[in-house]
Amino acid sequence: MLISDVQQTLTRQLERIAPIIDELGERFTAAGHELALVGGPVRDAMLGRLQEDLDFTTSARPEQTEALLKGWADAIWDMGRAFGTIGARKGEWQVEITTYRSETYDPDSRKPDIDYGTSLVADLQRRDFSVNAMALTVPERGFEDPFGGLVDLAHRTLRTPGRPEDSFSDDPLRMMRAARFAAQLGFEVAPEVVTAMTEMAGRIEIISAERIRDELVKLVCAPWPRLGLTLLVETGLAAYVLPELPALSLERDEHHRHKDVYEHTLTVLEQAIDQEDRLVGPGEAPRPDFVSRFAALMHDVGKPKTRRFESGGAVTFHHHDVVGAKLTKKRMKALRFSNDQIDAVSKLVELHLRFHGYGDGEWTDSAVRRYVRDAGDQLERLHILTRADCTTRNQRKANRLRRAYDDLEARIERLSAEEELAAIRPDLDGTQIMEILSIPPGREVGAAYKFLLELRMDEGPKTPEEAEAALREWWASRS
Repeated sequence: MLISDVQQTLTRQLERIAPIIDELGERFTAAGHELALVGGPVRDAMLGRLQEDLDFTTSARPEQTEALLKGWADAIWDMGRAFGTIGARKGEWQVEITTYRSETYDPDSRKPDIDYGTSLVADLQRRDFSVNAMALTVPERGFEDPFGGLVDLAHRTLRTPGRPEDSFSDDPLRMMRAARFAAQLGFEVAPEVVTAMTEMAGRIEIISAERIRDELVKLVCAPWPRLGLTLLVETGLAAYVLPELPALSLERDEHHRHKDVYEHTLTVLEQAIDQEDRLVGPGEAPRPDFVSRFAALMHDVGKPKTRRFESGGAVTFHHHDVVGAKLTKKRMKALRFSNDQIDAVSKLVELHLRFHGYGDGEWTDSAVRRYVRDAGDQLERLHILTRADCTTRNQRKANRLRRAYDDLEARIERLSAEEELAAIRPDLDGTQIMEILSIPPGREVGAAYKFLLELRMDEGPKTPEEAEAALREWWASRS
C-alpha cells in the first residue's frame, strides 16, 4: 500500500464527515480549546472503512466539552465523565470527546490513575499502537503522526509507539488487542511486539474475565480470525485466556495416525464463516455470528481428554462431543458469557457429531424429528457447523457427505411442512390428559405428556381419537 494512496483515501473519507469535524472544530477553537479526530477513526479513514463512531481528543475539560456540545448535539451523555469522556449524537454520527490524558499504572492492576494532560503528542504516546496514535486537528485538518503510524499503516504492520514491554506492562490487555487488530485489519504484528507478548504472556492474568471476553468476541467476529488466534497460540497468550485451543495441537505420533486437530479446527471456523449467509434473510448481507463461529472453534475441544490409541494403530475420541460440551460450558462461564450464549454454543458442540449416524440416509422419520427437536432454535447453526466440519481432502468422501446432508435437510424441510417440526408437541395437551384419565395435576400428567411426545416423535401426528386410544392403553399397562 502506497502512502500517497492512503492519503488520497483519507481525503475522500473526510468529505463524508466534513460537517461534523468542521462545526465541532470551529466551536472548540472559538472557545480557546484544541480538538483533534484521533485513533481508530483516523486509521479507518485511511483504510476507506470509516464508520459512524468518531473519537476526538481535546484540551477542554469534560464540563467545558459538555457546555460546547449543548445547542449543537441532538443528544449528550456523560457515562465516561470519570475518564474524561463526554458522548454525543449528531444525526447518524456518534461522537466521543475525551480530554487529553496521561496515565500511570499500579503493577498489579490494569486500572490506571488518570490525570488530565496538556499535550496532544503526550496523549497520542499513551495509545496502544502507532496506527492508532495518529490525529487530525480540526477545523484546520493538520495531520499529527509523531510515532510513524502512517508508514506502519502503509506497510500493514502493528507496532507500539514506545517499547512494547513498557506498553504491555502498563496495560496487558494490549496484548489481546494486538491479536484482535491483526484479525480485524489483516495486519502483521512487528517481531519485537511478538517477542514482548511471548515474554509477558503471563501478565494477562491481572485482566478481568469480562475484558478478555470482550476482546475475544471482537477477534472471533473479525474478518480474519485465524490470524489473531494463531498469534494467541504462538505467543502463549491462549494458554491463559483459552487453553482449550492450544491443547488441540496434539503431539504427533511417528505414524501420523490422526490429523492435526488444531489446524482442522481453524479450517472448520473459516468454513463456518463462509456459510453465515444462511443466517440472514434474502437480500441481506451476511454478518459475523459469534455463536456459530465459537461453536466451530470449540467443537473438538473434548478430543485431548478422550484420545485413545487402540491396538492396530487406530486412534479414537469416543464421546468427545459430550466432554467437549462440558469443557465449553466451563470455559464460557469462566469468561462471564451470558447463559443464552453458553447454552447455544455448548448445545452445538454436543450435537456436532449427531449427523454422522445418518449414514446413507437410512434414518427413520422418527430420528429426523429427534434431530430437529434436540437442535431446537440452533438448527440452522447446526447445519452450518456440521457442513463446516467436513475438511477431508478425499473429494469422493466429501461429495458423499455433502449429498447425505443435502438429503437430511430436504427431509427436514418436508417433514417440517407436514408436521410443523419446529413446534412439535404431543397430540393431546395437559388438560385433555387429565380429563381422559380423570387425574389431578402432578407427576402422572407429566409422565403421560412425555409418553405422548415420544409417540409423536416415533409415529408422527395422530388424530385426537388415535392419541386418546394410545394414552388409555399406556395408562392401563401402568395400572
